[in-house]
Amino acid sequence: MTLRPYRQILRRKSRQIRVGRVLVGGDAPISVQSMTNTLTTDVAGTVAQVKAMEAAGADIARISCPDEESTKALKEIIRQVSLPIVADIHFHYKRALEAAEAGAACLRINPGNIGSAARVKDVVKSARDHGCSIRIGVNAGSLERHLLEKYGEPCPEAMVESALEHAKILQDNDFHEFKISVKASDVFLAVAAYQQLAEVVDAPLHIGITEAGGLRAGTVKSSIGIGSLLWAGIGDTIRVSLSADPVEEVKVGFDMLKALDLRHRGVRIVSCPSCARQGYNVIETVAKLEDRLAHIITPVSLSIIGCVVNGPGEARETDLGLTGGGNGVHKMYVGGKPDHNIGSDQMIEHIVRLVEEKAAAIEAQKALSGRLAAAE
Repeated sequence: MTLRPYRQILRRKSRQIRVGRVLVGGDAPISVQSMTNTLTTDVAGTVAQVKAMEAAGADIARISCPDEESTKALKEIIRQVSLPIVADIHFHYKRALEAAEAGAACLRINPGNIGSAARVKDVVKSARDHGCSIRIGVNAGSLERHLLEKYGEPCPEAMVESALEHAKILQDNDFHEFKISVKASDVFLAVAAYQQLAEVVDAPLHIGITEAGGLRAGTVKSSIGIGSLLWAGIGDTIRVSLSADPVEEVKVGFDMLKALDLRHRGVRIVSCPSCARQGYNVIETVAKLEDRLAHIITPVSLSIIGCVVNGPGEARETDLGLTGGGNGVHKMYVGGKPDHNIGSDQMIEHIVRLVEEKAAAIEAQKALSGRLAAAE
């Protein structure tokens, strides 16, 4: 789909780093990540959760390493998964050394919190030797004491100053493979901090609203904060922080990117809320289709509209469309044009087949284009 000018987002220009096989920043797609909530020492449980994230589309997974037993388990976990792993390190520099040696693709650590300059140099050397990048993770709830004394409370200026202090430590050690986050649970605080930070650094930014809440409230809150930043072109990788299954974080993250035409994965369903005009049960139909089409990863757009008031117009803008009609007979649209009729009792299976065929055709065309490009 060709984007109209009013729908185009101009992304902030940042330098590019690597988290394992995933490029972050520059012109790379905005990556989606989540974090395990299992005990890291539970290798089987953690591996299962990382694989579930991957199946949902996650690009990166983060795992907490609070103690030596966790970093020992991390090595075995990394051996069993294919997603790049970010090791979440808070204060103890030895955990960072162990995680890098275990195969972590990135270390989430604040250099100013791990002690002496010698310890920082050890961590930087280990990261460099093992090909790790670093995420500087500033959080409004754990700002340094001297900044709280200076500003009186967590504020955007304090968070940005903290980020710059940590970044300078890495830069002074000639280490530039880092990204930065300045998260807060307050939407206004987080957005303002990211806006200010984006003006003064070229590092890629990991964006999110921390501790956003449960599935529904947290999704709304995160969508407002993360969505505002993405709309302004700010953000190179995202994590939606929900008190919910990490797989839901991945789904919400991709839905945000889909809504802003920044990245597409899987089926994008445009559906009406339904009313007395509906020719079939729209809500039930959409629920069934979301479940039946969850395995599709190719971007396909599908409109499910209950009546002819908005149905034809929405169908013109999607790959496939269903518009409700009378007497249990409805109109299918293909490529934006009315194509054939389908009965209520057949439409779920029929739509699933059409979407699968459309996805296969798209993938075949991509493969052909790739072969032609290689031949040139």
